[in-house]
Amino acid sequence: MSEDMVKIKGGSLGLSLTFAPQASYEDIFRNLQEKLESGSGFFLRGTMVFLPRDVLSDAEREELQRLFHEHGLICRLQPLENEKPAAQQAAPAAPAATAQQEAAASHNAETQEMLVVNKTVRGGQEIRTNSSVLVCGNVNPGAQIIAGGSIDVRGICRGMVHAGAFGDTSAIVVADHLMPTQIRIASFIARSPDQMDMTEKAERASIKDGQIVIEPIER
Repeated sequence: MSEDMVKIKGGSLGLSLTFAPQASYEDIFRNLQEKLESGSGFFLRGTMVFLPRDVLSDAEREELQRLFHEHGLICRLQPLENEKPAAQQAAPAAPAATAQQEAAASHNAETQEMLVVNKTVRGGQEIRTNSSVLVCGNVNPGAQIIAGGSIDVRGICRGMVHAGAFGDTSAIVVADHLMPTQIRIASFIARSPDQMDMTEKAERASIKDGQIVIEPIER
């Protein structure tokens, strides 16, 4: 039941969570805590996470919000159909900023967001963004993903992926099957061997000791 305890659906604004009806809150909390602490790329830093309404008590919701906040994520209740998400609501007027301050703020905001791609990225297609990227599909040979943050592929990654493209050496690349033609993190580059077998476990690529290291993980 643990695999179906928490289901995730990607959307344009982030990830929506649903919980198995038979699961207790204690089991849900423990399941999410294990995934967050494993560093598996289950959630990327800066992701907006929406909790289901009318399921949690106020105390349970606040506890989950604290848990996500500790791992650098933004947690909100799923907005009502007639309610604008917080990111789209009008903000109060602020003092005028210089052009340089506005540019820096814009870049920082973008790198904390996540672009969710709910389809396979096909050969010849390119995704380029300042933010992190979650692909709910495959990345085919000849496709490219260039991201300012981390990259998470919920499928087979056979294209070229470049995480931390603007110098973020803490960025990672995660895929259910990591078989890219080339992988880059910041200024570091690694190529896949000519012969690669399909992996049974998901894998994570990160920078360790001045090089890109790929290791199996649990989703």
